[in-house]
Amino acid sequence: MTTVAGIDARGTQHCESSALGVLLRHQGVDLSEPMLFGLGSGLSFVYWDARNADFPFLGGRVRPFDLTRNLAAGLGLDLLVQETTSPRRAWRNVASAVDSGRPVGLQLDSYHLDYFDTKVHFGGHVVAMYGYDDHDAHLVDTDQQGGAVSCGLSSLARARAERGPMTARHRSFTLTVVRDLPAPHARIVPAITACAGAFLDPPIANLGHRGIEKAGKLVRTWLQRTDDPRRDLPRAALLMERAGTGGALFRNLYRDFLAECTGLLDSVHLRTGHALYAEAAVLWTRTAALIEEAGESGDARCLAEAGSVLDDLARVEREAMRALIRLEA
Repeated sequence: MTTVAGIDARGTQHCESSALGVLLRHQGVDLSEPMLFGLGSGLSFVYWDARNADFPFLGGRVRPFDLTRNLAAGLGLDLLVQETTSPRRAWRNVASAVDSGRPVGLQLDSYHLDYFDTKVHFGGHVVAMYGYDDHDAHLVDTDQQGGAVSCGLSSLARARAERGPMTARHRSFTLTVVRDLPAPHARIVPAITACAGAFLDPPIANLGHRGIEKAGKLVRTWLQRTDDPRRDLPRAALLMERAGTGGALFRNLYRDFLAECTGLLDSVHLRTGHALYAEAAVLWTRTAALIEEAGESGDARCLAEAGSVLDDLARVEREAMRALIRLEA
């Protein structure tokens, strides 16, 4: 068995920030998960209803791997990304990193991972790998999935080889601290204002506050959107709240990031944003509960109420980001 020494295999709430935490702690950098998420300008929203998708997808974060890119750029980290269409070369890429004593991040489709109970294709899942033997890879996933877990090598290979929405070509990556890191408070304002700018001025109506408004209109039609509402609506609610796709998880992370920031910067705009994202997190949990209830009961009134809550959320989050973007003034 080959294992990287000194791994702190804490799983946290979100897959990509969990993996980033493992890679950075191994480099001696220990930032909270909300700080990692916030410094990576991770908050967003997308209403996505692709032609080949069974059901609409609500996303509450930036695209998979953008968080990693943003964080590396903001902190001046050396990000080495490897992609290939060859499964054999893909394995060599990760095994050589582990052999050299470094944990490595992997982007893959969680559907194929042995330890996942809910089998839904999601090609933007990220884990950290820190060891392997003849049969299994040893990974760090979210706390919900077990933190330090093992996965059969054949299952891992299928997860990495999957093609479809949000997948990558056997993507693996490492992070290296190449210079003294800037103090977190020096990166807070650029990270927050970049996130707010993208949210307030999205290029298409599916994104940012416009995407939440669109979701508020379309969620009311979801009983007609599916042949099996008892399956699809509760599953959408489960993904929102427990996987964080479009629910409270990322709003909770951003709320806690802003709370940390208020201890570093004295700003009325920061305090306003924090209060509004605390409100938004509660409203997202209410939205998911209403969607689940609609699926179980078949009552369209639950979706009408969910649409109204989403209307409120678009307003609350727009107000929050309008306050936060003023930090640069």
